[in-house]
Amino acid sequence: MLECLLLCDIKLVLTLYLSVFTSDLMSLNEESQELNETDYKDQNEKLHDFKTEEKSISCSQTKKTSSQIQKTETTNLNPNRRIHTGERTYTCQQCGKSFSRNGDLKTHMKIHIEKKLLICPQCGNCFTKKKYLTVHMRTHTREKPFTCPQCGKGFTQKKYLAVHVKIHTREKPFTCPQCGNSFTQKKYLAVHMRIHNREKFFTCPQCGKSFTFKGRLKTHMRVHTGEKPFTCPQCGKSFTQKKCLAVHLKIHIGEKPFICLQCGKSFTFKEKLNIHMRVHTGEKPFTCDLCGKSFSLNNGLKGHMKIHTGEKPFVCDQCGKSFTQKNCLKGHIRSHTGEKPFTCKQCGKSFSLNNGLKVHMRTQHWR
Repeated sequence: MLECLLLCDIKLVLTLYLSVFTSDLMSLNEESQELNETDYKDQNEKLHDFKTEEKSISCSQTKKTSSQIQKTETTNLNPNRRIHTGERTYTCQQCGKSFSRNGDLKTHMKIHIEKKLLICPQCGNCFTKKKYLTVHMRTHTREKPFTCPQCGKGFTQKKYLAVHVKIHTREKPFTCPQCGNSFTQKKYLAVHMRIHNREKFFTCPQCGKSFTFKGRLKTHMRVHTGEKPFTCPQCGKSFTQKKCLAVHLKIHIGEKPFICLQCGKSFTFKEKLNIHMRVHTGEKPFTCDLCGKSFSLNNGLKGHMKIHTGEKPFVCDQCGKSFTQKNCLKGHIRSHTGEKPFTCKQCGKSFSLNNGLKVHMRTQHWR
């Protein structure tokens, strides 16, 4: 009987225990389920917020990108507009020069930067580009890489060779519209046009005489300075111009290439032949305004004018007699020295003046 009671108590205890355990377990399951639902809801809310923020950022970036594209297109179009309108919005801060495009300003800025870098080490001259310095250095090294294939003459630049070649081809594309003279270069034609326009830009500071070309003014200045840089190696006589020396040298050579077709007399210079021809033609282009007398030479007129003015600048050192012309003084001095350089080839008689010989030839030997 006692054992039965014990077994019933044990069963009752176990039943109560199981009931409490089952209740707690269900409660735990419900709490776990609630927690899971809450976490899932929170995660969904966060995901929704993230997507909303991402969408907002994407929309902002899209707007920004669109704005940048529009700005870029506008910027790219602006230079084209500026070219047509002449607007120059980019200005150099160093020299004030303006440009329509930023790229042109950047290229221009190299001028200011490179000026300090490209300096000739020998003379200190500055250049904006390396090629200009390279060409300049040839003036110091005397390098002439461009050679004429026909005459072998060298040049420092290719463009100078191109101009020189026209001498051989005789190409003269620039023609004067007034006189028809042609020139190898445009600048020579421009200088030539001064003759027709009577432009004289170069004036002597001492006497005020004007010249068309700078070279002629330079030659003229030697009249005032007395400079005669061109000297004859045979007789030591000096000249103001190189061409005058070249003409003078023909005297020593004895060259007389210009011959009169009427009398056969020959001359060293063409100008002398032209003057001589007036003997045959009787031309006397130089006329005195006071008495109307004419002369074949300008020097003859100048000497004649001294008769009217009474000027006799040439004075004999021995007797004090004065003469209007230098040649007259020379002939007079021979009367003191007894010199008679003019000799008749037929009879051998000599005279102190050339005119004396001419008179002798007409009166004694003329047939």
